[in-house]
Amino acid sequence: MLERISQQAHNKLIKRKQTIAVAESCSGGLLSSALTRNPGASNYFLLGVVAYSNGSKVKILGISQKIIAKYGAVSKQVAELMARNIRKKAKADLGISITGLAGPAGATANKPIGLVFISLSGKNKNICREFYFRGSRQEIREKSTQEGLRLLCAHLSP
Repeated sequence: MLERISQQAHNKLIKRKQTIAVAESCSGGLLSSALTRNPGASNYFLLGVVAYSNGSKVKILGISQKIIAKYGAVSKQVAELMARNIRKKAKADLGISITGLAGPAGATANKPIGLVFISLSGKNKNICREFYFRGSRQEIREKSTQEGLRLLCAHLSP
């Protein structure tokens, strides 16, 4: 499944001649890996950052510590800023981000294991989706990557 949707994203990015940059946290580089698995990915893939700690989100992605403190690293607000800021930093057409709780620890009453935010930032369009995935840590990471690719493909479709 991941191979198929990865190929679709690859084909659409090449056809549209658009570039992309990735900022991911809980997926730990899986999205960047999926986007670069096909030959020719250098035509569109500009930058991939795994900003796992809050400190890296602040230092590398330029997200305010106040925003993280107010909303949490796993939030719509942080996901949107991750996508927008990586797009701008890389000077890409699109930026995509994933932040979430893959577990097994880290859950709170308001933020359960499996809560993931995926955001796509374009010059004139920003999308953020909230997901609740079930499964093991690895399954949540893989489902997050798959949904990130689906969001990208939907955006690139005519």
